[in-house]
Amino acid sequence: CGRGPGGCRGGRTDMALRCAASLAAGRQPRGPRQEGTVRWSSAAKASAVKINEKASREKILTLESMNPQVKAVEYAVRGPIVLKAGEIEKELRKGIKKPFTEVIKANIGDAHAMGQRPITFLRQVVALCTYPNLLDSPSFPEDAKKRARRILQGCGGNSLGSYTASQGINCIREDVASYIERRDGGVPADPDNIYLTTGASDGISAILKILISGGGKSRTGVMIPIPQYPLYSAAISELDAIQVNYYLDEENCWALDVNELRRALNEAKAYCNPKVLCIINPGNPTGQVQNRKCIEDVIHFAWEEKLFLLADEVYQDNVYSEGCQFHSFKKILYEMGPEYYNNVELASFHSTSKGYMGECGYRGGYMEVINLHPEIKGQLVKLLSVRLCPPVSGQAAMDIVVNPPVPGEESYAQFIKEKESVLNNLAKKAKLTEDMFNKIPGVHCNPLQGAMYAFPRIFIPSKAIEEAKAHKMAPDMFYCMKLLEETGICVVPGSGFGQREGTYHFRMTILPPVEKLKILLEKVKDFHIKFLEKYA
Repeated sequence: CGRGPGGCRGGRTDMALRCAASLAAGRQPRGPRQEGTVRWSSAAKASAVKINEKASREKILTLESMNPQVKAVEYAVRGPIVLKAGEIEKELRKGIKKPFTEVIKANIGDAHAMGQRPITFLRQVVALCTYPNLLDSPSFPEDAKKRARRILQGCGGNSLGSYTASQGINCIREDVASYIERRDGGVPADPDNIYLTTGASDGISAILKILISGGGKSRTGVMIPIPQYPLYSAAISELDAIQVNYYLDEENCWALDVNELRRALNEAKAYCNPKVLCIINPGNPTGQVQNRKCIEDVIHFAWEEKLFLLADEVYQDNVYSEGCQFHSFKKILYEMGPEYYNNVELASFHSTSKGYMGECGYRGGYMEVINLHPEIKGQLVKLLSVRLCPPVSGQAAMDIVVNPPVPGEESYAQFIKEKESVLNNLAKKAKLTEDMFNKIPGVHCNPLQGAMYAFPRIFIPSKAIEEAKAHKMAPDMFYCMKLLEETGICVVPGSGFGQREGTYHFRMTILPPVEKLKILLEKVKDFHIKFLEKYA
């Protein structure tokens, strides 16, 4: 506004605020520079006091007034044990003495943080997309430049810094569809059914959000495996849906039994409307790989009971045990015939974060959704458009996962060498972890068929259970906290993933380098033996 001789109203307000700040600090406020003594009116002083009083009023947002669904959310992978690990790291940096020199964070599947080297070709393409001037550099191979140019042509202004379509860059969705067709032996995939996401988690949350409805006994029930990845229980809590647990069979290498699915479904019908079935294959935290017969049984069950299937397949490249093979739900669904393939609604998820890539920070992912009602498809795109688009660098990284170098291209030999090195190393560490755990008294670990975690069962003596109760902790949380405080090893208690009553576990990633992993496992062994002796 134009300023008159007395200044505008905004100017007087600003002056009052400066006055308030000065009075609050115990200083005499200064007015504008003018001749004579500055005199503050009683109204200005009253305004200053009033503003100061407002600073101490009650907060609008408190634990009592906040969204109760958010308060109910728990995410064990980054829960209290991880916060404690952060505190210990700060103490170590200050020179406070501990029985160890570093905290080993084995709580989360963050491959690069654990020392895994990036795949060169993926980083080359993303670098070229990020800084296109490098396209003129002879230091980059032509096959990487070709992919970068294609991705940039799909971006507004040929820049990774532009927004993309909410569903993702079209040429990358085409590449995802081609990848799915190759993976599944020719089963057709439509780019229009592909949605690029901010990691797989974003897609899972979006699908759950659009699925959940009703109230009371008609509220949507979501069937999840126990043990489960805590994203599912967290999303269900946030959306105020009903969690329906079905238990994996630990005595049978964490197998999924359709009879258990039926038990869980029938019991849940008394208090909710179960209409979603979540499957994690390969399993997290349990590492099992489902065989073809199991997948067929699950699909038939979903078809029979009219359940929407969610297939979390982010570990599809991580299969280690002989005789185990990854089968996608999409492929098996197609091979079961048109009665199934044309009717079962299925959302499948993949990510840049796991596999051999380990590119967690790019937050790249996709979901393929088939047999979705056309009107719901529009609603899903609308929902995704609220977050505008997934990170474009993550979309570019996802493209290299589904469109890697092929035989005859310049980068193929190095790419295959790096990929196989990562996967062979993980297979070696999976076997090492299983063998070493099973040599510890009071610990049992099922074969790590896939994924990147061990989920051993641990015996906790009754005296330790009583002490845990006295500290208001779950027994396995008490165990894991003691392990952290005495060895510096950070793992996640099984109670954060769910487990059968009276059993105790923890989840530990197998990502540390082999030599560090051996040291870690030896430390766990020594700790566990001392723990048993102390509480026997």
